[in-house]
Amino acid sequence: MDSPPSSLNPNKHLKEQFVSNLAGSSMLEIAALSTIVPLLFVLRHVVCSNSRTDASAKKDDDAVFVSRSLWTYLATVTVDFLFIVLPALLFFTVLADWVYVFAVALVVLISCIIIIAAKRFSSPTNGGESITLRSNISSYRVSVIVMTCLCILAVDFEVFPRRYAKTETYGTSLMDLGVGSFVLANALVSRQARGISSVNWKTAIRSSSPLLVLGFARLLSTRSVDYQVHVGEYGVHWNFFFTLAAVSILTSTINIPPQHSGVLGSVVLIGYQCWLNHGLNVYLLSDKRGTDILSRNKEGIFSILGYWGMYLIGVQLGNFIFFGNGTSALLRNNKWARFRVLFFSLMFWLITVVLEKHVERVSRRTCNLAYVSLVLAQNFQVLALLMLSDYVAGSKISALEEAFDRNLLGSFLLANLLTGLVNLFVDTIFVPSLSAISILLVYAYVLSILTGIANFFGIRFKFW
Repeated sequence: MDSPPSSLNPNKHLKEQFVSNLAGSSMLEIAALSTIVPLLFVLRHVVCSNSRTDASAKKDDDAVFVSRSLWTYLATVTVDFLFIVLPALLFFTVLADWVYVFAVALVVLISCIIIIAAKRFSSPTNGGESITLRSNISSYRVSVIVMTCLCILAVDFEVFPRRYAKTETYGTSLMDLGVGSFVLANALVSRQARGISSVNWKTAIRSSSPLLVLGFARLLSTRSVDYQVHVGEYGVHWNFFFTLAAVSILTSTINIPPQHSGVLGSVVLIGYQCWLNHGLNVYLLSDKRGTDILSRNKEGIFSILGYWGMYLIGVQLGNFIFFGNGTSALLRNNKWARFRVLFFSLMFWLITVVLEKHVERVSRRTCNLAYVSLVLAQNFQVLALLMLSDYVAGSKISALEEAFDRNLLGSFLLANLLTGLVNLFVDTIFVPSLSAISILLVYAYVLSILTGIANFFGIRFKFW
């Protein structure tokens, strides 16, 4: 009788090598992908029926009252899935070599729709209700989650281009933008950006403790099932949740007005970049590790400076673009915000090119200044494109977006759980392309449907 396998994940090392030593793609391809995904959202917005009723009517944050049948709602979520998630998944996999063509095609299509709408109405808000700025921000946050959830499983299959996977040292890739986008998306609409933060140790502990719990839970779970971990991402023990917790603690304890947080963020980033240029980058990018905690987790610990600086800049930009000075309750008008978002997108793309050429190449592993600038450029580009929905009166965000928006953390954790289960039961690196696409479609659809069901019944996974 054959002896049982010594590990639940016998191909662990092969899977780790599969996502190691990669160089990424080009900034132009990143820009193309960052055009396609938001325009898929916009396309769904403009075809959503004005008569569509929400799956639920919220009386307040804690009470949700069902107003339609579950099956009808899930049918609407399925249509949203076919418009947004399915094509996005195809562009990340089998259609990856066609991203430039489809990016141009979508730009032309949306432009034609806007031109036709402009002939009917003299302004984006005349003749029908336009998507609010708050809804645009929600769509942006959902787009970050959707792209992240699709990529974290797709990267384990050969059908996912290796140039989209995380880079080893320097370079730009689609997945490199994940953690940075998550940090920035939180910063732009944070309590600090709305001007309602205060120096409070209790608040800092309360806001970060769930993230610490999740960080340790991920560490223990990956160790217990011998799950593959690319040590070069954060270190031996560190992970994404610890980084978020560290940024949260630093921001809550070192509190300054949002109008000036970007100054501190810039000082932190410039100082950190100088340190990198004077030898820290050699240490962080070296495969050599000592036995102490700092050395074994050097990438995760030192990159906190970069992510914190990014968060602080995001706080000031969020306050400047979306919220009035000192008035956290009201969002600025769409026209004002659209102009500023577009301006900052172009500005940060230019800054990224200059930094890449004259300072240091983009490195997600160290979270250097060029990486922070790239994240800012790409995220503002996505947000600027999502705001095109404003030009078509009657546009409405989809039911799927509403579901993800009300359960961002829950959907992300569910995606991680499903990804882990697939990897434990499937040798992903040996799966043919057609089978891989089938698995990814089932995974994405299950994630969408379960998120929709949670929203329908008013279930929200939120610690604070």
